[in-house]
Amino acid sequence: MNGLKILEQAFRLEKTERAPWVPFVGVHGGQLIGVDAETYLKSSKNIVDGISRAVELYKPDGIPVAFDLQIEAEILGCKIVWSKENPPAVVSHPLSEGVLLSSLRIPGKTDGRIPVVLEAAAELRKKYPELGLYGLITGPFTLALHLLGTEIFMKMFEDPDYVHEVMVFCSLVGKKHSEMLLDAGCDIIAVVDPMTSQIDPLSFETFVTPYVSSIFDAVRERGKYSSFFVCGHAQQNIEVMCDCRPDNISIDENIPLDFVKEIALSKKISFGGNLKLTVVLLMGDADDVKRDALACLDLGGDTGFILAPGCDLPMQTPVENIQAVSEIVFDRYLQDYTRNLDKKESKLDIMNMRDYGQSDKVIVDIITLDSESCAPCQYMVEAVKRVAPHFEGVVEWREHPIKKMEAVSFMSSLMVKNIPTICIDGKIAFVSQIPPQSQLIEAIQKRINEKLKLKIKSKRSEILILGESEQECRDITKRVKRAIAELGKSTGVSVITDKEQMTAFGVKKGPAVIMVNYKLKSEVVVPSLEVVKEWIKEVG
Repeated sequence: MNGLKILEQAFRLEKTERAPWVPFVGVHGGQLIGVDAETYLKSSKNIVDGISRAVELYKPDGIPVAFDLQIEAEILGCKIVWSKENPPAVVSHPLSEGVLLSSLRIPGKTDGRIPVVLEAAAELRKKYPELGLYGLITGPFTLALHLLGTEIFMKMFEDPDYVHEVMVFCSLVGKKHSEMLLDAGCDIIAVVDPMTSQIDPLSFETFVTPYVSSIFDAVRERGKYSSFFVCGHAQQNIEVMCDCRPDNISIDENIPLDFVKEIALSKKISFGGNLKLTVVLLMGDADDVKRDALACLDLGGDTGFILAPGCDLPMQTPVENIQAVSEIVFDRYLQDYTRNLDKKESKLDIMNMRDYGQSDKVIVDIITLDSESCAPCQYMVEAVKRVAPHFEGVVEWREHPIKKMEAVSFMSSLMVKNIPTICIDGKIAFVSQIPPQSQLIEAIQKRINEKLKLKIKSKRSEILILGESEQECRDITKRVKRAIAELGKSTGVSVITDKEQMTAFGVKKGPAVIMVNYKLKSEVVVPSLEVVKEWIKEVG
């Protein structure tokens, strides 16, 4: 059976001979043909070549033409910054910078990079008539946030009428973009609206439902299918998403698949997901992928389920891992074999975080998928960056994108379950929702007050590791750095292999460890002789 037909069966909630398979090949297509993300997304030929290679390798039933949530925003005046391995990121918000909503115009088929995608869609339609082509548009709420910035959350309460005006405009942009993609040959319109994970169901029904529903209705009037993509911890909104009347909802690993299945089928909506994107597809091996894909297939069942990753594939996702999904989808014998495999032990290196947060500074950790490629992650990182200057010299912030295994280990060590999440000194503070500036400042200040009694005094320490060679010091250096990481300290580590220096420290044989503390005793004022004597007594 051809891919489009089996997808249509799933959308209609008809029993399928197997689950349809839709890899969300975004800039990963660039990796398949050896070009970076910017070069890939600016060329219809590159997109066609990348998707063609993906079709050859992964045998999908459906595939997105392009996965880029900045196309409309760029045309409407948002500044973007390009990355080698991710779609561009929005870095300015015209409606919060004095631009009037009335001055914006709905993009047409000759604007910005829209022609690139339309040309690619038309070529892919001719080349693969039996493949389900997904045309992706930026959801109206995410587009509104691109235009207005995080200011939109405050305006939802202070000026709801204005937010509704913005949403009307963004829904018209979405309808027009959908029409162009359908005219170019796409079969399914996917409304990708990740920022809806940041709001509660009531706000969703007020500010999202009327506008996104009108897009789904317009697609249905064309006799085509629609899907509602969301990522992040959007579990609270699954029911209201279904009430918007798409043909399908697609979620990521933040939301349990059985939870989505129960609600979606009760609403007569098909559902898709939720292969683990980073820990398995990006960083696992083929056996890990087969196990995860099989778990999704067994849970999803044969009615209304579409197997897909939780979001667009990271550029460097190993080809053999995505091929492993295809193998398990099409091979029932391999499915049975995989069910009987012994469970693998976790590769995660869980750190002891009991004493994390004991450094002089308050540490704000942001656990993200990657702020360069994930809109909710980007805006959460920006929220922290905006308040950091209020605490200069007192607060240190760090992003931990879980596209790297050490970040996954750190996330698991802090017992973080959803992304994006903000932790303050190792304690979970804000889960999958961008905090208003005032709340974030209050939470950080509360920790400062608890920890340092209103004022942090400068204090430094250093660990010296002494030995006759770097090789001799290697193991103890590794252990010391691990201890520093688990404590969240910023202690310096120096390795000394000079024999004269070792002798000066009284060390005859290595490896040896010396702890050095630097404590601020005086600043600006010259202390008296008696005070200096007391200081000297403290150090013997």
